[in-house]
Amino acid sequence: MKKKSGSKGAAGGDSPAQLIDARIEELSDWRGETLARIRELVKQADPEVVEEWKWRGVPVWYHAGMICTGETYKNVVKMTFAKGASLEDPSGLFNSSLEGNTRRAIDFHEDEQIDEKALKALIRAAVALNMSSAGG
Repeated sequence: MKKKSGSKGAAGGDSPAQLIDARIEELSDWRGETLARIRELVKQADPEVVEEWKWRGVPVWYHAGMICTGETYKNVVKMTFAKGASLEDPSGLFNSSLEGNTRRAIDFHEDEQIDEKALKALIRAAVALNMSSAGG
């Protein structure tokens, strides 16, 4: 049974929140700061969001289905929206994975400012899409 609190643990029994905290701390550079900011914006946009830890260390945010992931690479922090191709993006945030039929992503680079208002609107739109397709 899946817990709504997002406390489903992985190795060592740590909760997803603890694992995400550890990843942010482990990065200890602009990528950790960017991931932490993205996480904060997801939670501000959707206070009911559920965090999970998947695929060997990727934070994933859910509400009535997957909203997005927060992957970290050497030169980029990638925020992939599970149903991004179905979302309006009036601010043009999506800049990666544009060729697919389902997902869309935003690549954040070092010293890049996040358009917080536009990103929160995109997160809310993703939640609304999930809720409409879940019948709720």
